[in-house]
Amino acid sequence: YKGEGILPASPQNVWECIKPVAGGLRTKWDQNVKDFEVIEAISDTVSICRTTTPSACMRIISPREFVDVVVMKQYEDGTMLSAATNVEHPLCPPQPNFVRGFNYPCGCFCIPVPGEPDRTELLTFFQTDLGGYLPQTVVDSFFPSSISGFYSNLTKAVKALKA
Repeated sequence: YKGEGILPASPQNVWECIKPVAGGLRTKWDQNVKDFEVIEAISDTVSICRTTTPSACMRIISPREFVDVVVMKQYEDGTMLSAATNVEHPLCPPQPNFVRGFNYPCGCFCIPVPGEPDRTELLTFFQTDLGGYLPQTVVDSFFPSSISGFYSNLTKAVKALKA
């Protein structure tokens, strides 16, 4: 799935809301992220992370956990990137009460809008196997509304950050 939108905030403020760091803002505004923890920091830009999600779709989708290697990068033009893909890690075995999901390569690009310092183009790519025994129809109905909610809630979060 691909999401794309222009947000009414600087790339730095958008990045502040979405960057994958422990104690970051993502758990406060993203309804699909319950907790985010760094399992191992490999460098200042690469880490192994565990993300948990709450149940969804009236509890048809039970809580999930994802373990990913995450890389962050800033480009010369000001674009900021967070990219991730599934990884197994000995310090993070599957936890009880969670279904282990699997992220294929995915990520977010915060792209400055030329001449408009308070606007950011955000491109998101999601390739997720939720795991478990979900009918494909449930998965297919969940992701579009989830992505729409992501952009809507992020827009509110960056506006609150500016205030």
